[in-house]
Amino acid sequence: MRDASRVLISKSARLWLLLSLICAAPASGSGASANLRQQSVSQQRLPSQSAPKKASLQGVVRDANGKPVIGASVIMRNLVTDQKIEKISNAQGVFRFLDVAPGDYELKIVAAGFQDFSNPTVQLKPSDDLVREITLIAVPSAAPTPPQFPQLPAVTANPPAGSEPAPSSRVPANAVQTGNLQQTGQQPAPESLPSADGVFHPEPDRWSIGMPDWDRYGIGGEHPYVQGSRWDPFNRNKLKGDVPIIGKQTFLILTATSDTFLDGRRLPTPTDVSSARPGSSDFFGKGNQIFLDQTFAFSFDLFHGDTSFRPVDWRIRITPVVSLNYLDVQELGVVNVDVRKGTTRLDSHLGLQEAFAEVKLHDLGPNYDFVSVRAGIQAFNSDFRGFLFVEEQPGVRLFGNLDSNRWQYNVAYFNFLEKNTNSGLNSMALRNQQVIIANAYRQDFLFPGYTAQLSVHYNKDDASIHYDDNGFLVRPAPIGAVFSSGMVRPHSVHAAYLGWSGDGHIGPLNLTHTFYQAFGNDSFNAIAGKAVTINAQMAALELSYDRDWFRIKSSVFYASGSANPSSGRARGFDSIDDFPEFAGGIFSLWNRESIRLTGSGVALNPGDSLLPDLRSNKDEGQANFVNPGIFLANIGAEFDLTPKLRGFANVNYLRFERTETLEQILFQSPIHHSIGVDSSFGVRYRPPLTENISIAAGAAALVPDQGLRDIYTGRVLFSLFTDLRFQF
Repeated sequence: MRDASRVLISKSARLWLLLSLICAAPASGSGASANLRQQSVSQQRLPSQSAPKKASLQGVVRDANGKPVIGASVIMRNLVTDQKIEKISNAQGVFRFLDVAPGDYELKIVAAGFQDFSNPTVQLKPSDDLVREITLIAVPSAAPTPPQFPQLPAVTANPPAGSEPAPSSRVPANAVQTGNLQQTGQQPAPESLPSADGVFHPEPDRWSIGMPDWDRYGIGGEHPYVQGSRWDPFNRNKLKGDVPIIGKQTFLILTATSDTFLDGRRLPTPTDVSSARPGSSDFFGKGNQIFLDQTFAFSFDLFHGDTSFRPVDWRIRITPVVSLNYLDVQELGVVNVDVRKGTTRLDSHLGLQEAFAEVKLHDLGPNYDFVSVRAGIQAFNSDFRGFLFVEEQPGVRLFGNLDSNRWQYNVAYFNFLEKNTNSGLNSMALRNQQVIIANAYRQDFLFPGYTAQLSVHYNKDDASIHYDDNGFLVRPAPIGAVFSSGMVRPHSVHAAYLGWSGDGHIGPLNLTHTFYQAFGNDSFNAIAGKAVTINAQMAALELSYDRDWFRIKSSVFYASGSANPSSGRARGFDSIDDFPEFAGGIFSLWNRESIRLTGSGVALNPGDSLLPDLRSNKDEGQANFVNPGIFLANIGAEFDLTPKLRGFANVNYLRFERTETLEQILFQSPIHHSIGVDSSFGVRYRPPLTENISIAAGAAALVPDQGLRDIYTGRVLFSLFTDLRFQF
């Protein structure tokens, strides 16, 4: 069973890539060469607001070396009214024309030392926000002209008697002039420049420059100059990496996170053989459950480098996590294999979720292309939505980028730790499982704003026997022919995955897709009762469209199933350790909750997964490729109700791809394919508009269809949860 502590840690491993929205556009100029980029941005508005009627034009002026041209005169002339608007480029070479009437304009740029630039036709439409990037050509400089200094009027030594010199020429005979004039009657000397000490004030440490006290309105609140505080994470803070802690380039970021997760649910729960209630069902008892998990995470991140875009030179990060969890059920044999433990469980665990060192091996170019290596316990998500591998495990990872960040790549090796059963956090014992991953991302592949990914995964899960912290056998799964002559028969799973994924947008349509082909072998699959070869597939597609303050979306998910579980070919797809953000994510009951399969010792689905893979336990068990598979169709929407409040709504239709595996395990036939309809609603609220305080709550209900009724009953399954998160 996966819980909130796993949600907390896995969220930090998700990869998000930048989307490029700028396309090149040519332009001509009188005697100038320009590199122009233009972008049209659709303005968002609330339903009660009218469409914007103005337009804007903004851009940057640079020289041939890419440096900003300061003080350039940028003129827009309306071709119909001949009205002119002029702006001056700032210290970054940026100019902005805001709230401009739509129409046809001539754009002209004049700067000293550069050839004039002119674009005779710039068309502005209502709500347009055009972006221009302009390069000016310098005018060849002539020989420097000697500086001109003012001259004193000529003064005669003995003026004629009775005459007076002009007032402007009255200079005492013994006067001495300073500055650019010397003694009377001599030519002026060149003006002397002040020394650097008189103009510049050296600051050996730019980080120690204090901010002045300034309150424009005298009432406090937000203002440009803010004195930092050790306990204020929003302003300058030495504990948040805003100021070096050692020297001038060594920073420390301390992060403390509290996550409180409460889940009330009704799930199919089998009665135990020692049930104390006469007359109760032999298979299903009371399914009401309450789960509470409180986690505290403390992250210490020490790194050397800059606080902006340049990759760090080296980094050391340690993140211990403490979990306190409580489970209350209504049947025996659920919280522990020993029925004397009752129906409640209170447990705690300390896990080390991050403990790694990272060093940059080489800078590959001036645009922050680099290659780095990271070794130790680290979080990693191998695709966009977490369909195959989301973990925090010890390993070595080589990563970097190329071609001005258009390419990103990872090569990683992980040697797994055992997981604590009730918290999902790492223990300090190694298990016999290694994973190798290599992937590459390409931004703006075929379409601007679309990122493609190719990946290869290899999972080597060797044979072992393992009981979880509650005394249940989880490796190998206690099902089928795993018991032979009173002995447990362990087995190894070696599986490889080839994957193609994509994420981004093509025009106004947002797109996410994934496909994985799995192949390999299982030395002894207990359901098949023999060694099997693996040949399974998974595919997912989500399309969405943004309209003002809401997003509508639709998605499908497919995982192949085994039509003949007794054959030597395993066709049911299974992941390494997934955590999908798809079709409702944690708001979906089928995705979040684990539903045990009665009388089998395994789960129909393991929790925090879309796959009905019949594993004993997701974290501690082994992948099982003899399973029914699934087809899911989703319709959903996300609503930005306010800047702080977001709403979610999803409806999923679920269907087993094949049911022969279930029929063999349960000795029941027929079992229909339709699982049911999973409807979920949720909100996420961020009071300070940051991630420092976040409240999520959701409600989900799964109405069983005939297939789920064949396995369990027709009772509606439901879940209500809330997650309260504080972060400093």
